[in-house]
Amino acid sequence: MSQSDVQKIAGKAEKLIIGLMSGTSLDGVDAALVRMHGSAMDTKVELLAYECLPYTADEREMLKRLCSPDTSNVQHICTMNFYLAHRFAASAQSVAERAGIPWHEIDIISSHGQTIWHAPEADSSLPFAVPSSLQIGDISVLAKLTGKIVIGDYRTADIALQGQGAPLTPYADYLLCRHPFKGRITQNIGGIGNCTVLPAGGLTADIIAFDTGPGNMLIDQSVVDVTQGKCYYDQDGDMAASGQVHEPILTDMLAHRYFRKEPMKTTGRELFGKQYANEWIGCMKCESCSPADIVATFTAFTARSIAQSYREFILPKYAIAEVIVSGGGARNRTLMAMLQDQLPEQKVMIHEEIGLDGDAKEAVAFAILANEWINGNPNSLPHVTGAVRATVMGKLALP
Repeated sequence: MSQSDVQKIAGKAEKLIIGLMSGTSLDGVDAALVRMHGSAMDTKVELLAYECLPYTADEREMLKRLCSPDTSNVQHICTMNFYLAHRFAASAQSVAERAGIPWHEIDIISSHGQTIWHAPEADSSLPFAVPSSLQIGDISVLAKLTGKIVIGDYRTADIALQGQGAPLTPYADYLLCRHPFKGRITQNIGGIGNCTVLPAGGLTADIIAFDTGPGNMLIDQSVVDVTQGKCYYDQDGDMAASGQVHEPILTDMLAHRYFRKEPMKTTGRELFGKQYANEWIGCMKCESCSPADIVATFTAFTARSIAQSYREFILPKYAIAEVIVSGGGARNRTLMAMLQDQLPEQKVMIHEEIGLDGDAKEAVAFAILANEWINGNPNSLPHVTGAVRATVMGKLALP
């Protein structure tokens, strides 16, 4: 396959694109196969199949180790960069089979990769301090394994233009979720929480988006700790529902400097990772909190940090009727109830209520970014990320 083949695909009125997403929650690889018509504001998206191939416990723990300078090393990073490409290839082929689409009909694979370090602001303590971000799951390996064009590594172009390299989904949120009369917030609660504000009848220039802080990451880590590794998440929020929130500790947690920082802002395991979780778990154990109390407090931390971000940075400026939640957090009934309690004037709902698959949304978003790339359209929103100008994010790997 050559550049001329890329041009032929770009010229097709209809494309079959597989979007792959592996997020900070480390649940597994999300794969969405979509039929794409048109581009830019004329884009039409049809989801043909979605599935998540879960990571094993060993894979998950290795990825957690890679996300911390204290536990990662270059040999493991190098190996997992190639290993994840194999996992991504298997996920892509599996979702095509689920949809009943012959492999030769697939046009493009779009891969976010797995972020193991995201530092969009230079760390002055380092000898060579520049903004940076690293996603593993090599796209060239993925292209060779699948025999397909792969577009990936989206963050780096935006960071090179002085942006945060995140969030990446607001463009897709606008295409999929905007409403002519209702102001909406789309809130993803994966490992990290991130929101996109879609003013009623607004244009892309009206969008704001940022990371609200922890999503499921700290909740999951607390469950792993209190169950001694027997469980990796709080199914349906049942454990949190049986506990009591430790209000004084929660107040201290909400005083974190990140929540005072004005958007544009992004975060990840660098700030709210395993070490951070363990410090607060230790504090709660010293206060004789039960396992359920610990999980309940972390669950409340996610809900209140989201609502606090809205009250500080969104609701004074925008009329918002609906908060539409996606990601694993949307399946946590206790978290959703806490969030609704914190936002009594807004309807907190899930994506399925507006006809979208909330689990698939982020993988679909990367299919949309690839579609814009292949059509030569800028797929970034510089007023959201802080970049000096719009750009075509992503790199091409040929099979």
